[in-house]
Amino acid sequence: MYPNEILPGIDLYVIMLCVAAVSAIVTYRLLADRRGLRAKLQNLCLFDAVASIVGGYYFAVLFQAVYNIEKNGGFKLDANTGATFYGGLIGGATLFLSIYFIAGRIMFGKGGEHVKEFFTITNVGAACVVIAHGFGRIGCLFAGCCHGAVTDAWYGIYMRGIGQKVVPVQLFEALFLFGLFALFLVRILKNKNYNLPIYMCAYGIWRFFIEYARTDYRGSTFISFLTPSQLTAILMVVGSVAVFLLEYFVRKKADEKQSAEEA
Repeated sequence: MYPNEILPGIDLYVIMLCVAAVSAIVTYRLLADRRGLRAKLQNLCLFDAVASIVGGYYFAVLFQAVYNIEKNGGFKLDANTGATFYGGLIGGATLFLSIYFIAGRIMFGKGGEHVKEFFTITNVGAACVVIAHGFGRIGCLFAGCCHGAVTDAWYGIYMRGIGQKVVPVQLFEALFLFGLFALFLVRILKNKNYNLPIYMCAYGIWRFFIEYARTDYRGSTFISFLTPSQLTAILMVVGSVAVFLLEYFVRKKADEKQSAEEA
């Protein structure tokens, strides 16, 4: 929509990515305080989050390069490669978990505070992911990527790169994510849990169907009628069930242990 540079090397897409990162970090700090996490554990997570955001971006570009192999006739990484959210999410989450448990073991010992509070972290982390992703999608709108089909409808937005109005899929997704953030915020303030599996399921379903409205090519899969994002969305929904069950049994075991100690 407006991909021009405001300053050398800086455009609205880059600015929105910065807003996304800052919003996630600020949200984490505020909500972690709300849930009573100790400063030492919070600092570990903040360091881990910054490293994962940076690393996640490079994974996002790497995944996009893989998606582009068919289009480019080979693997190619350059300034025009682009980035894909799922790549950033998978890579960033893998990096976060690796740092979290390795550094946590060193700082707190085996079975320490980082293990006991893990699902509190994921509960808050889900809210951080959706607020950052929402701002990131607004960045996509400014950059003119991840758009929908050409349309004459009133809600269409003119894209310079296409020269026509298109369905603003990026804006619709941003609104969905901000709504999900509001839900998680209310749940955290009410001390409710299971935000991570709710996020995985809700976003997986949303992303699967919104892909039908997108028209920018992002590669193919071994299942001809599914895009890479739709296939990942299915895995995300299935994974949400596993994460929910894991959190349920961990919390149940912790409650049983606490009850036995109080008896």
